[in-house]
Amino acid sequence: QVQVVESGGASVQAGGSLRLSCIVSGFAFGDYAAGWFRQAPGKKREVVSCINWRSNSTVYADSVKGRFTISRDNAKKSLFLQMNSLNPEDTAMYYCSARPYYNGVACTGGTWGQGTQVTVSS
Repeated sequence: QVQVVESGGASVQAGGSLRLSCIVSGFAFGDYAAGWFRQAPGKKREVVSCINWRSNSTVYADSVKGRFTISRDNAKKSLFLQMNSLNPEDTAMYYCSARPYYNGVACTGGTWGQGTQVTVSS
């Protein structure tokens, strides 16, 4: 059974930073892509960033390019999202995705966790 657990969400001021973490279990994490998605109130869930299994291919939403960095540690079955220069538009529930479909450009689906809330105040 695939399990995905996110952590690291918090309330921060605009301009601040957060590091989200995700631990997965129940499958060979190192063999698959992984990603982060987010959903703001009243909006559809959207992809934030995805990374392939070897960490040599990543994709970012235009809104977070240059501010967010995705990384992974396959030995620890963990995924991370370093978020800098946060702004109120980044406020959302952030979800880690295990085994999303990722072809180097598009990233969709996968198994999501319960999410971790990020709130950015101005």
